[in-house]
Amino acid sequence: MVPLDTKARSRQPLFVDMRSETVEPRAELAASLLAEPASIPPKYFYDALGSRLFEAICELPEYPLTRTERAVFDTFAPEIAAQVGRGCVLIDLGAGNCEKAERLFGWLAPSQYVAVDIAADFLRQRLDLVAGRHPELAIIGVAQDFTAKLELPPPVRSGKRLFFYPGSSIGNFAPDAALDFLARVRAASGGGGHLLLGVDLVKDKRLLDLAYDDPLGVTAAFNLNVLRNVNSLLKSDFEVADWRHVAFFDPQTSRIEMHVEARREVVVRWRGAIRRFAAGDRIHTENSYKYTPQQVQSLLERAGYDDVRLYLDDASGFAVALATT
Repeated sequence: MVPLDTKARSRQPLFVDMRSETVEPRAELAASLLAEPASIPPKYFYDALGSRLFEAICELPEYPLTRTERAVFDTFAPEIAAQVGRGCVLIDLGAGNCEKAERLFGWLAPSQYVAVDIAADFLRQRLDLVAGRHPELAIIGVAQDFTAKLELPPPVRSGKRLFFYPGSSIGNFAPDAALDFLARVRAASGGGGHLLLGVDLVKDKRLLDLAYDDPLGVTAAFNLNVLRNVNSLLKSDFEVADWRHVAFFDPQTSRIEMHVEARREVVVRWRGAIRRFAAGDRIHTENSYKYTPQQVQSLLERAGYDDVRLYLDDASGFAVALATT
């Protein structure tokens, strides 16, 4: 492996593509589309265009999650940094544009920054920018579906790891799957490691519905773009105009559901397979579970974390959890 100890080498991020070690996308997508009900795993939202559309969603007034989370970090960063200490290995799961983690660099002074994301090309572009702003920092990019298998390459240092999973992405997991995932993260942390987790909390249904079905239609574009990405990966023939965006909060399950719904009878083909959809049939694209503070605490303790501290915004609509192994 390329050594990362010299300042000159740290200017160029090391990039490790581990996607071949996870589930093959075409097989996963085909199985999901042929299942009853049909679905598309939400990780396939994040091609280059999908990643940029999500950035646009985060600017919408109807989607305050990102701004609220940022405010919580701004308020409690000194306290969080005091608990974690300086010089950690900061491992950013679902790094996206890396902006959220980069805001913590000044407080945490990480010895190494590891950005993990399935969108390899987008991540490469962003890490080049981050490296230009922080030439002294050892940076590693890892292209991986960490939701299926969390395994870090050897250049990632083992000591004093802080896993960072913001944006309430944990809500994409069903509760049992979330517990399993967090237990895997804890195992990868080692002794004295930490997890910094962002979690959206239960709130008024009207506000949640608007957050995932905004009047400008940005979230609709984000949701429908997954069909374009599926076409690229599976060589299928989805026509985006045949589908509409559907999103709503279900209080019984405490989750947002997102679907694409057929506007008319549709036949979709790919590599020897065919799937017929009647008008009104849906493909399930995402869940986003919402928690209470007590549920967040319990989930992390059940995953094996010894100490859990919760930091809430003023309206108690969002939580940042700092959990210690």
